[in-house]
Amino acid sequence: MSDIDASNVLPRGKPAFEQDPHRIREISERNLEAAIGREVRNFRRQQGMTVADLATVTGLSIGMLSKIENGNTSPSLTTLQVLSHAFSVPVTAFFRSYEERREAQHVKAGEHLEIERRGTRAGHQYHLLGHIGSNNSGVVVEPYMITLSTESDTFPTFQHGGLELLFMLEGEVDYRHGEQVYPLRPGDSLFFDADAPHGPEVLVKLPARYLSVISYPQG
Repeated sequence: MSDIDASNVLPRGKPAFEQDPHRIREISERNLEAAIGREVRNFRRQQGMTVADLATVTGLSIGMLSKIENGNTSPSLTTLQVLSHAFSVPVTAFFRSYEERREAQHVKAGEHLEIERRGTRAGHQYHLLGHIGSNNSGVVVEPYMITLSTESDTFPTFQHGGLELLFMLEGEVDYRHGEQVYPLRPGDSLFFDADAPHGPEVLVKLPARYLSVISYPQG
């Protein structure tokens, strides 16, 4: 690995992640207790309060508050009123995530929106694969299918906030990120901090096609 920093290579062993992507959330994620608990915790953290602080303000025990936040008990209307006064929010605010609609977009082949991103050059096609606006995750994700044709020209590197994932589908491109250049072939991926200058530097084999998924915090 003469031209690749070994520290940027994935470890051979299987990494352990905090989230299990195959875990099926129990119905409790959709029930009222869990929804109220999430909102209570969110309001408490927004106001910089500990559970002990909230217990002092409301007169509720730390144990009871912990049960509410974890969705392990169904708080009475009186308890919700006490909490609403403590946070200065209406009682209905605790039901937001329970009633919230979770969005999904299905775009059929050939119906993806072709757009012009800042810095786009002739022959560089950007197709937006979907878009979900404001959501509870606090993250905006922009998935693109990018095609570089024989008419494509090279250009100064991009630089923007957030993280970006590339997955090469067709063709070959030497892709720059900061001071490093990575050869991307079909099946290769590149995941990076998009604040560093980046972009295709050498169009080795055309046409080239790759997925680009950009994520950044909501404004």
